[in-house]
Amino acid sequence: MNWLEITVIVVAAAFVAGVAVYSLVRRLRGKGGCGCDCAHCAGCSSCKPKTDSGTESTEKK
Repeated sequence: MNWLEITVIVVAAAFVAGVAVYSLVRRLRGKGGCGCDCAHCAGCSSCKPKTDSGTESTEKK
């Protein structure tokens, strides 16, 4: 392997790690997975956090 191939591999690995960390941080802060209004989304319940009563939150954050 030459230096160019090693550089490309390191940059690609750093990009993948950065995306994974960004996703994890958003999830820990309670943000949804898609980052948009999921009113018409079939998987909406998986994006919205649950409230204390167990129902979905209808507030837009």
